Amino acid sequence: MSMKTILVPMEHHEGMRSVLESTLLLARRFGSYIEGFPLRFGISEFVAVDPAGSIPLESYRQESLEEAAQSRRLFEDFMREQGVPHAAGTGAGLSFGWIDDAPEGEGFVGSYGRVFDITVLSRPDSNTIGLHNRAIESGLFESGKPILLAPPKAQKQIATNIMIHWNCSTEQARTTAFAMPLIEKAERVTVLTVIGGQAVPGPSSEQLLNQLLRNGIDAKPMSVGLEGRSTGEAILAAAQSQGCDLLVKGAYTQSRLRQMIFGGATSHILSNAELPVIMAH
Repeated sequence: MSMKTILVPMEHHEGMRSVLESTLLLARRFGSYIEGFPLRFGISEFVAVDPAGSIPLESYRQESLEEAAQSRRLFEDFMREQGVPHAAGTGAGLSFGWIDDAPEGEGFVGSYGRVFDITVLSRPDSNTIGLHNRAIESGLFESGKPILLAPPKAQKQIATNIMIHWNCSTEQARTTAFAMPLIEKAERVTVLTVIGGQAVPGPSSEQLLNQLLRNGIDAKPMSVGLEGRSTGEAILAAAQSQGCDLLVKGAYTQSRLRQMIFGGATSHILSNAELPVIMAH
């Protein structure tokens, strides 16, 4: 197993530089093909709030096309600056390509992501628009594949020191399986248990450690208590204390609605992670 194909939805915000740098770090590990496309609002989402002063639909279409062209320039300029060649056919090796006719709307992230090993997006912040948040959910719930959330500032390396948050869940088991190509290459792997944190009934962290060991991965256990923190806060603090450069975290063991109302580890990590995070549902 490896991560030979990487999908990158391109937008216009400060975090895109980190997305591209994080993508390239990952791609260099496997000699991957990187494909970009412009993430844009669907025309159906265009609503004229004030008919007298609204932007004509044709003007909106033109603006959308211009933003797509800017996204392409940003993507291709970065790849050329970094010495990544344009893909020639479907041959192996580090390379990039661009989709000219990607449909509008976030749904394409989830549908097209099914034929890629991983999709890379920036983690949301206070300035993130709804389209980006919906694209993350589309990737998580519709692609059947993992996503990599890039932090606001890219790190110099990725997946050399990995933390797996084990909460016994199906979502975490699936995410750990998706991340195995990176876990197998890592210099250090830690399996974290948050005592008193959000978890479900299931196999213990010791049982996961045994499974990893049988796959040739000598992971180390780590346990932390909440100490007045949320589960998400405890996870990120543990990853920081160990100097980790990748967190492997199952997404939405609790429902999205419950996390929106009461909070949850996924919601906290989505908003606050300062290291790359691989997530899957």
